[in-house]
Amino acid sequence: MQVRLVRAVVVVAAFGVAAAGCGKYSISNIRSAKAFQDANKLYQKSDFEAAAARYEDAVKFNPDLGFAYFFLGHSYESMYKPGRDKATLDKAAQHYRTAITKLASATSDKEKEIRQRSFEYLIALHGPGKLDDFSRAEPVARELIALDPTDPGPYRMLAKLYEDQGRMAEAEALLLKSVEVRPSEAAAGYQLLAGFYNNQGQFDKTMDAWYKRAELEPNNAEAWHTIGVYFQDKVFNDKTLPRAKALEMALKGIAAEDKALALNPEYFEALTYKNILLRHQALYERDPKLQKALGEEADRLRDRAMAIQKKQNAAAAEAAKAGGS
Repeated sequence: MQVRLVRAVVVVAAFGVAAAGCGKYSISNIRSAKAFQDANKLYQKSDFEAAAARYEDAVKFNPDLGFAYFFLGHSYESMYKPGRDKATLDKAAQHYRTAITKLASATSDKEKEIRQRSFEYLIALHGPGKLDDFSRAEPVARELIALDPTDPGPYRMLAKLYEDQGRMAEAEALLLKSVEVRPSEAAAGYQLLAGFYNNQGQFDKTMDAWYKRAELEPNNAEAWHTIGVYFQDKVFNDKTLPRAKALEMALKGIAAEDKALALNPEYFEALTYKNILLRHQALYERDPKLQKALGEEADRLRDRAMAIQKKQNAAAAEAAKAGGS
């Protein structure tokens, strides 16, 4: 909620100036612009009840001031307290819908952005924790998809709605579609897919998604380190793994951490996890000499990681000291 509010405050600040110049030859529109500016100031102070009253004035004087309905809706939504009457949420939904309608033929980037936000906030409003009405959220999400079928965001929003309903096959299909419609943003889609599969306990699909993300970001050390983390967690926690399978996963994790370290030799977390994975490998190897060598290498990595961490902590402390002086 806080993230959404901050984003809305930033947008309302930008619209305050734009609204001031609208309809300057009409007394009603001048009054509308003044009410809108007053409302913006109250909104930015989180005085949502007073802001709503002035936004109501703004749209009364100029019913075509489409973007004002979005802020009016969000003012009502922000007044809602969990466990209380949901009348303010119904009002918020009504105003978000009005904003969408009024901005249906929007041409400016700012108005298009407010229309997009109106859709997104309306979908979230019908979700869990608020109105909790999937039957109303789903068609709004599909309406937003139709507005721009190449935008992966709405597919992901609808996927989350299906996931919350336990409709996992439909959720998965939408997440896959979100990757397909905009390949340039596929890495983010694979991250979401990995999280989705992990929540379902589908380890193989989880790792497949993480690998696809890393392949799209081959120079991202964190992407490879994430793979190492997941393999380490699986080997450590899944006591049902056969020895050969556990060894295979430990080796895959080490290989991923090696790629991370090739990109960033000072990557403390990757050093730490490679150290742990080497110790896992030693547990499953049969050759005592190899086990000893793996333990020694793990010790060297541990010491190196601790030295890097100490250096980084000292640098951070020095930076904080310099910043405070």
